[in-house]
Amino acid sequence: MWSASGSARVNGMNTTPSGPGTGRVNALELHGLHKHFGRVHAVNGIDLTVAPGEIVAFLGPNGAGKTTTIDMMLGLSTPSSGEVRVFGFKPVDAVSRGLVAAVMQTGGLLRDLTVGETVQLTSTLFVNTRPVTEVLQRAGIADIADRRVGKCSGGQQQRLRFAMALLSDPALLVLDEPTTGMDVEGRRDFWSAIRQDTERGRTVMFATHYLEEADAYADRIVLIREGQVVADGTAAEIKELSAGRVVRATLPGADPSRLLALPGVDGVEIRGDTVLIRAAESDSVARYLLTQTEARDLEITARNLEDAFIALTGRDANENAKPMESAR
Repeated sequence: MWSASGSARVNGMNTTPSGPGTGRVNALELHGLHKHFGRVHAVNGIDLTVAPGEIVAFLGPNGAGKTTTIDMMLGLSTPSSGEVRVFGFKPVDAVSRGLVAAVMQTGGLLRDLTVGETVQLTSTLFVNTRPVTEVLQRAGIADIADRRVGKCSGGQQQRLRFAMALLSDPALLVLDEPTTGMDVEGRRDFWSAIRQDTERGRTVMFATHYLEEADAYADRIVLIREGQVVADGTAAEIKELSAGRVVRATLPGADPSRLLALPGVDGVEIRGDTVLIRAAESDSVARYLLTQTEARDLEITARNLEDAFIALTGRDANENAKPMESAR
C-alpha cells in the first residue's frame, strides 16, 4: 500500500473535481511520457487520458514499461521528458492532497502486527480518514482483524493492502496485481467492491496478468509494448484488433500438419478428439472440415482477449494485428 494524507472531499470521496484552473479535469493525463535508464528506453512516448470514474486495465508483457509508468503516475519516479497530471496536479501534489492511493503486489506490511493494528497505525498518517472498521469491512477482512499479518495468506495480505489504501478515500486508486493469492470467490468479492467504489466516482487503474479480470471488469483496456501504447479501447474493441477467428470441431484422428497447410491457418491445437484452428479466413476452414472430413459439432468464435494480447504485444505483433485505428 502506498498513499498520503489529504484534505478535499466531495460527496464523501476524497477528490478534486476541478484541479488547477477552472472546469472539469481528467483523473489522469500522460503527455509524451518518456523514461530512460541509460540506453534503455523503458517508456517511449506514452499519451494517455483517463476520465473520472473509469476502470482502466493497464496491460502488457513483462518489461513493457507498466511498472515504470505507474511509478511516474505515483510520483515515485521523474520522467526523462513529458508530463504527468493527476486531477490537474503534479503527482507529488496529488499525493500530498490524498487524491491517490496504490495497492502494490508486495511489501508495506509488518508481520508482527495484527490486521486491525496495521490499519489503525496507517490511519494515523492521514489528516482525514475513513473509519477503520469501515475499510476492514469493505476489504472483506473484518473477521480476521485480530490475526497477525504473518499468519495471513497472500490473498488476505492483498486485502489488507486494499483496506489501507481505502483509508484516505482516494479519488484515484492504482492497483498492481491486486488479486494475487486470492481464490475465485475472493476475486469476485474484491471486484464487486471496486465496482461499487467507481459508481461513487472513484477512478481505478490496474495492472494484472489475469486477462479474464481485465475482460470482465475493465471499462477500458490499454495495451503497451516496448514502452508505447499499441491499443486502447473496450475489451470488445481490443479483441477486434486480433485478426481472425477460432474454428472448433470434433474430429478424431485429425492430422495437424494437413490443417496447418490450409490457406490462412496460423495455428492448430489438438485436445483429444477436439481440434482448435486459428485462422484469418474461418469460412474456408469450416468449408474444408464439413466437406472434406468427418468433423462434427463445428463452432466459429472470435478470438478472446488472450489471443488479442499475444497478437498485439508478442514478437510478431506487427504482423498479427489489425491497425490500431480500429480501437479508440
